Amino acid sequence: MPTANSLKMKQQINVNDLGLIDYQQAWDYQEQLLQENVRIKLEASRSTDKAQLTTANHLLFCEHPPVYTLGKSGHIENLLINEQQLQEKAISFVPTNRGGDITFHGPGQIVGYPILDLEHFFTDLGRYLRSLEETVILTLADFGIPAGRSAGETGVWLEPENPAKARKICAMGVRCSRWVTMHGFALNVNTDLDYFNNIIPCGITDKKVASMHVELGRPVPPEEVKAALKRHFAEVFGADLLEA
Repeated sequence: MPTANSLKMKQQINVNDLGLIDYQQAWDYQEQLLQENVRIKLEASRSTDKAQLTTANHLLFCEHPPVYTLGKSGHIENLLINEQQLQEKAISFVPTNRGGDITFHGPGQIVGYPILDLEHFFTDLGRYLRSLEETVILTLADFGIPAGRSAGETGVWLEPENPAKARKICAMGVRCSRWVTMHGFALNVNTDLDYFNNIIPCGITDKKVASMHVELGRPVPPEEVKAALKRHFAEVFGADLLEA
């Protein structure tokens, strides 16, 4: 997987771990960061002094209380329980403006939200998604979990070449406005996979989900996974990561 053009000056990406945070609160914060970058870009397009108008790149990590989120192209039919059952199980439901269908976020999962100005990297959404996938694939390899891509399906998969065993370990869905990204990826680390029984994950009926915990047969320290994700994110995007 090619990284960003090494001839360009390395971009800086601010890393911030938000900890356990409500999904809507994290979404609002992403939107705030995106809109600030969009404002700067619009200002820069009208200014003669562009040097003082520079967008900022961010990588947010967090964990959410149990929530099902539905992408703008998703189908509500893929949520298999009703509102009363959601309340009984203490699970929220949020329609979103990201791409993709329905997925689950909850305890034991590492969620990554890159807010990047792709004009500083590459203006290619397909390449951006492949780069996010590559970051996760390299991270999983560090833990002895071989992973890859499934043709025509976004995300990171285990045994994608075997339809009987293929299972998704990391879901992805993004939004992009004026080449500024938001939303991102959700990697199942120690996630309770029973939550996925209440949905058709990503609208895919014939494949299962996976977690690092189940694959390795032991709990996995989240901080170790985040450290690997940060290392490979910097490598794949050719950037310097700055801790908040």
